[in-house]
Amino acid sequence: MNCRLSRLELWGGAQGFLGLGCVCLLILAMAGCGGNSPAPAIETSAPAESDAPRVTPEGHLDRALPKLKTMRLYIGAHELVTELCTNNVQRMTGMMFRTNLAENEAMLFVFPWPHRTSFYMKNTRVPLSAAYIDPDGVIREIHDLNPGDLQGKEAQVDNIQYVLETTQGWFRRRQLGPGAVVRTEEGSLPQTFFKNR
Repeated sequence: MNCRLSRLELWGGAQGFLGLGCVCLLILAMAGCGGNSPAPAIETSAPAESDAPRVTPEGHLDRALPKLKTMRLYIGAHELVTELCTNNVQRMTGMMFRTNLAENEAMLFVFPWPHRTSFYMKNTRVPLSAAYIDPDGVIREIHDLNPGDLQGKEAQVDNIQYVLETTQGWFRRRQLGPGAVVRTEEGSLPQTFFKNR
């Protein structure tokens, strides 16, 4: 449904239009009573282009994400300080354009529902390992991802709800693999992210 209003309807019909005219006349009259003060300078240069990040047509930002909200994750006796990607732009951007990731830092991608995921490394400069995790918080697969690899690593199963990215080899160095359970400081992954389901 299109919603278009004429200018008269927008300002409240003819009465609103007359009221608007009176307000304009009052403003002009007040401006004329200012004496001989000089007119304010008019800025002639073009406004500076915003430095704010932009979302590309592919759905990711055109630069690195700012530091996201973090949470401690636990896998067995091991702890990771983890940034949380919980919306589409965050999930689409992830580690893109970042230049480092500390050994005990990670990024957790939280999806609204389980699916067969695939992660690739467009605009990503840091070698990563990605754990594909089911809705219960159990690691199902771990894939190494190399900078610039656009092929993607597709999940072998269709019930992945979380992906945990770490420095490449993090899981191997700790002898962690499929079957390991990921928990948060608040409990299980579903208790933490989907309490109301």
